[in-house]
Amino acid sequence: MPTLYTPESANRALPLVRRIVEDMVSAYARWRDLAREYELLAAGARPDRLDPRVDALQREIDARAHEIAGYERELDELGIRVPAGAHDRGLVDFPAELGGRPIYLCWQLGEQDVAFWHEPEGGFAGRQPIAPTAAA
Repeated sequence: MPTLYTPESANRALPLVRRIVEDMVSAYARWRDLAREYELLAAGARPDRLDPRVDALQREIDARAHEIAGYERELDELGIRVPAGAHDRGLVDFPAELGGRPIYLCWQLGEQDVAFWHEPEGGFAGRQPIAPTAAA
């Protein structure tokens, strides 16, 4: 059975989640920079003159991708998901229920605590503040 969070339990988990997300965002930024550098080098490469930096960059890109996947696994083990395209923002969703229906409590790096929720289909754009009655 998947872990369901309450606002209180999500906030108790937040110190660990914050550290994992900070590391993930940092690794993602490095991966993105390396990928841009790789694209520039690869675009200028010629078959008769291969730049040795291309292979080194590819290995570093692969290492950062592996590192990011490790952070995702850590969050997954806690029952927390990283929405697609949210690695750079440090956005995570905690599965929860509201009135018996599934929702996500959501938190983004830089926020003090878990104070918003959204419907599974609503995503970040559908975030709403957690009402005092939703905390029960």
